[in-house]
Amino acid sequence: MTHATQEFCSTSPATGEVVWRGRAATAADVAAAIATARAAQPAWECLPVAARIAHLEACARELESHGTDLAAAISAETGKPRWEARGEVASMVAKVPATIEAWRARRSDMVDDHDASQVAATRYRAHGVLAVIGPFNFPAHLPHGHIVPALLAGNTVVFKPSEFTPRCGEVLLDVWRRAGLPPGAVNLVQGGRDTGAAVTAHPGHDGILFTGSFATGIALRRALADDPAKILALEMGGNNPLVVHDVADADAAATLTILSAFLTAGQRCSCARRLVVTAGPRGDAFLARLVERMATIRVGLPADEPEPFMGPVIHEAAARRLVAVQEELSARGGVPLVRMEPRRDRLTLLAPGLIDVTAVADREDAEWFGPLLQLVRVTDFEAAIAEANATAYGLVAGLLCDRRDCYETFRTRVRAGVVNWNQQTTGASGQLPFGGVGRSGNHRPSGAFAIDACSYPVASLERPAVTPPATLPPGLAS
Repeated sequence: MTHATQEFCSTSPATGEVVWRGRAATAADVAAAIATARAAQPAWECLPVAARIAHLEACARELESHGTDLAAAISAETGKPRWEARGEVASMVAKVPATIEAWRARRSDMVDDHDASQVAATRYRAHGVLAVIGPFNFPAHLPHGHIVPALLAGNTVVFKPSEFTPRCGEVLLDVWRRAGLPPGAVNLVQGGRDTGAAVTAHPGHDGILFTGSFATGIALRRALADDPAKILALEMGGNNPLVVHDVADADAAATLTILSAFLTAGQRCSCARRLVVTAGPRGDAFLARLVERMATIRVGLPADEPEPFMGPVIHEAAARRLVAVQEELSARGGVPLVRMEPRRDRLTLLAPGLIDVTAVADREDAEWFGPLLQLVRVTDFEAAIAEANATAYGLVAGLLCDRRDCYETFRTRVRAGVVNWNQQTTGASGQLPFGGVGRSGNHRPSGAFAIDACSYPVASLERPAVTPPATLPPGLAS
């Protein structure tokens, strides 16, 4: 492939050091990658499913045995603690058997031959070439979660990593190559917005699997508006509520809140953004304990010993934006209970913050992607549900409450694709779908249901010989 003259690099948000340096793909490079994927696709889809599964399982073994390079790349480019980077690789290993199980349960061919005169069959076909556009927060696991089902269904893939994590994309492709994936099955194009636009606009692919921001998701939808045949699966984050109501164990609730709001420095699409707490002594006790626990959170660099709970946000521009949001909310009546502030003279290394915005009118319905949690105090459980639903997003909602009746009400009335009870909002099972409604998605969830977006059904009525119908309609001679 030819390369553009435009160079770019990724830098560690923890140290500022250059992690990767290379060139962005041009439109011609993108066209070449799509052509390569197209040429490889028929042979890949014609492989028996068992053979495709064997390739996926080889990738899982490669990750399990030699995933240290990928974990190191994740930690270097995102600033994640080493324990979290290793956990991301472990999730990728688990994704392979989970996807195979989901395929068998949801997309296996179905043949009904109980009627002696004909067979009724539903079989599934690959779309062809799918583009996977990855995010920075899980730079390997989330694109892997699209690539695995796409390949299993018989598609070939063009993969564009986030411009902030190109090294992770490169190492992930190396994993697939070492696992023996046929040439052309997965094709890498590096770059930023221009490269992504070239991928999107190219007529040679059959759809896009995307995880990222609402703004980018809408841009993708507009770009494909005149081509409804192309599949588009969008997972776009959320302004997620975590409701705390009538909880006896304040310490446990504080722990689950920290895990919900501040894992990955608050840079998970499933992170709680709004903490909704009902009035009363138990709510007060919970908040007091949460403030105490937040003071003990270890924030640091990946190489620190002992290891930190959370590392930096992805870059300085993101950090400045988050600090500006905190200051704006404070100026409009918000009360910081724990200020989000940089540590160790690094702007990206933000200690998590908690700000009471109950008195702030007309709060912006936005996903602030970082360790800033907004507190909203409400009078009762009804008001808590109303606040939980006061968003155009609908990815995750959580309830911490000792009463099952409250949970049954919550799960049936809150509008979200993932609803957790007495679990962190960042706890998602690979055996379940993952996706949201409203601004959070377009009803094509990932997780176990990602396999659905990677193929289309073909319905067939079949007879072994040409025979006339048993009866003919009036007016047609036999």
